[in-house]
Amino acid sequence: MSFELNASMMCANYGHLSREVNDLENAGIDSFHIDIMDGRYVPNFAMSLNDMTYISRVTFKPLDVHLMVEHPSNTIELFIRNLRKGDTIYIHPEAEYHPSTTLQKIIDAGMIPGIAINPGTSVETVMEMLRIVDKVLVMSVNPGNAGQMYLPYVGQKVERLLELKEEMDFKLYWDGACAKDKIMKYAPMGLDGFVLGTTLLFGQGRPYEEIIKDIRNMNL
Repeated sequence: MSFELNASMMCANYGHLSREVNDLENAGIDSFHIDIMDGRYVPNFAMSLNDMTYISRVTFKPLDVHLMVEHPSNTIELFIRNLRKGDTIYIHPEAEYHPSTTLQKIIDAGMIPGIAINPGTSVETVMEMLRIVDKVLVMSVNPGNAGQMYLPYVGQKVERLLELKEEMDFKLYWDGACAKDKIMKYAPMGLDGFVLGTTLLFGQGRPYEEIIKDIRNMNL
């Protein structure tokens, strides 16, 4: 069974960022997840444009940029200019007056358009967006901080999106409190990938290569 593993780089050791990227590459990570927060859409600041740009220049792996910012249309060109064709940009539909316009800018730049769905956002309110994006990121925790508890009602939303993904032709990813039990349950159901943070990947006192190998060898 094939599924992607994406490293949440806001959880990395920034005292040795280049080594972190290199170690994760060698361990077989599929992409680097970049959380950009503006302190307004979410009550926190996380990675910066400079962090994103640096990582894009030291890895050959794709970047998944998650914009937790108000009105991403105002700054989307900054991110587009510093990314590569084939990288992904997720926006939150609620953060934008006209999300389809911002998504079109991402598409026109040769990048992969995605939306992130908060725990309190229903599938019905983003149904139109599902027809134009290539990726959907389901938040199993409220966005803004690492290490939060899983919100169990999100599971029903995941199951609803799994019913829609083939019809609307998008890939579905899990973000937040991603433990082994979530991968074991949802990967066989058709989830395409998982964002790994402090629950499973970072700060475990074990080599990344060993952790990622264990995840891929789970008996699903």
